[in-house]
Amino acid sequence: MVFRIVVGAVALFNIAIGLGFLFDPAGLAGQFFLIPDGAQGMATLRADFPGFFITGGTFALIGAVQKDGRALLVPMLLLAIAITGRTVSLVADGTQATAFPPMVAEAVMIIVLALARRSFGGRA
Repeated sequence: MVFRIVVGAVALFNIAIGLGFLFDPAGLAGQFFLIPDGAQGMATLRADFPGFFITGGTFALIGAVQKDGRALLVPMLLLAIAITGRTVSLVADGTQATAFPPMVAEAVMIIVLALARRSFGGRA
């Protein structure tokens, strides 16, 4: 039950970020160190970021509600690709203090999801 609650919190956190980008992309852009460039930049923020966060959050929520470890593979893969991209940026662009908090958050979410997946098994 604890994993279901924690995974649900991860899900709602990601869905909230995705909805934030959908309805207030300029407001969240600065928090993510992004600068939208005109209407197409705003459209990209409204499309790509909600696509990532809402998809991951939705599948985490499905996993939590249905106690289905298979559903957790989607947010785990999305977060693993994100943290891989951040790691490539550290190597290619150098390190800054601002690089680490999002990586820690992603790593914690991956660990939580992996432990929950193990606990849930396939489909309970």
